Amino acid sequence: MSTSEGQHETPTPQQPDVSTSESRLANRYGAPKRGLSRRARIVAVSAAVVLGAVGVAWASFPSSTGTVTSKDVGFTFPEDGLVAVDFQVDKSAGSTAACAVQALNESYAVVGWKTVVLGPEAPDSSTHQVVLRIDSPAVNGGVNTCWIVDGE
Repeated sequence: MSTSEGQHETPTPQQPDVSTSESRLANRYGAPKRGLSRRARIVAVSAAVVLGAVGVAWASFPSSTGTVTSKDVGFTFPEDGLVAVDFQVDKSAGSTAACAVQALNESYAVVGWKTVVLGPEAPDSSTHQVVLRIDSPAVNGGVNTCWIVDGE
């Protein structure tokens, strides 16, 4: 293509060399990380499956210390400043259980609390009433949690 005096040749944009820009990035930030090999992925997935199966098996075996469950039966207000909480506890024979009983106000803040211990002589299934002294008016009462006491 010949150019005359009035015509200018338009420069063509230069395409960056991809290999050069990749090498500059690699020099600056390090080479890209390789993914795990197929064998490494298989080993990792297998290990995760085995650990999951062991965890499920461990969780399914009953605890040697026993079990305990509770059920709220009801609550009453015998007089100002007190709430009586009725609840049922089922525990393993011969084990000692403890239950945290609470009273809540309308904002669900704890306004009364007592821990009740049921010794090994207590029946496997029993109903209890606990009277709690409360700091401010309560609207609810019940068992927060129960647990088996270790190391008798």
